[in-house]
Amino acid sequence: MRARTRRNAFVVLVLVVVLLVTATAAVAVGAVFVAPGDVLGVVGHAVVGWPAVGGWPAEHEAVVWAVRVPRVLLGLAVGAGLAVCGVALQAMVRNVLADPYVLGVNSGASCGAAAAILFGVFGHLGEHALSGGAFAGALVASVLVFTVARSAGVVTSVRLLLAGVAVGYALSAATSFLVFASDSAEGARSVMFWLLGSLSLATWGSGLVVVLVVTAVVVALLSWWAPGLDALAVGDETARALGVSPAAFRTRLLVVVSLAVGVLVAAGGSIGFVGLVVPHLARRLVGAAHRWVVPVSALLGASLLLAADLLARTLMAPQELPLGIVTALVGAPFLLRLVRRQYAAPTS
Repeated sequence: MRARTRRNAFVVLVLVVVLLVTATAAVAVGAVFVAPGDVLGVVGHAVVGWPAVGGWPAEHEAVVWAVRVPRVLLGLAVGAGLAVCGVALQAMVRNVLADPYVLGVNSGASCGAAAAILFGVFGHLGEHALSGGAFAGALVASVLVFTVARSAGVVTSVRLLLAGVAVGYALSAATSFLVFASDSAEGARSVMFWLLGSLSLATWGSGLVVVLVVTAVVVALLSWWAPGLDALAVGDETARALGVSPAAFRTRLLVVVSLAVGVLVAAGGSIGFVGLVVPHLARRLVGAAHRWVVPVSALLGASLLLAADLLARTLMAPQELPLGIVTALVGAPFLLRLVRRQYAAPTS
């Protein structure tokens, strides 16, 4: 046990270093390359007042601090948040193919964002109309999923899964209808780009602070609830034997995950596969115990999304690929391999 703990602690330390390197590269590389030393100097000067030894071009400071650092912080928060939400969902429904899309929350957020972009709904929120519409849609989807799952009695994993799929399809159809009904070609293109995810709207402001705080709270809560997640992942009978009420715990998880996914999707758009792929990678690295899986998933998710965003910005520069395309290119082969291993026919 001690050897396993030391090994897992070493894995966490390595992943922290990987995240720092990935974040530095994400700030340094782009249409304007900034040397890593200048990146650290600009950030240190802005945060703790390090002296500007040797100096750096003024445009580099503007690119690093005003544009890329907020984008990296948003990517870090969204990647970590989606990853740990995937961990919670896979334990909650006891299905290794579950991810935040299973709740239908992504579809709800997309529907709200489409209404804001195409028809000016939530226009009174000004520059926050898109995020407000997405968050409102996510909340509506969460309430619908919970209501449908609870209408047949106790909230179970199967009811949550089926309710999420049903609500997700319905809201996806509603989004498609909004795009079809709109006569704005530019608006339709904006909706499609947002549906595929992007961190390009990241700026310093209250929105970024909210996403960072929500992600930190969700990671802390799920780490605290790790014993309950372990029990729920094994089965309802085991959970009851350990003093965990499966229905009540699922309800708490559904509320927390739904609100978190709503905030994350409102900030970065519909980004797929992070919540599906990362929990499996984490379990391979540190085993099935959620006290390790949750923090490791947060670190892996943050690094993966930052790397994907770096590729999205540079693969077809000066054009920027939607982030969801890059994550899908990484995640789809992994999903196919997972399905093949999970459901392979037994050999005689």
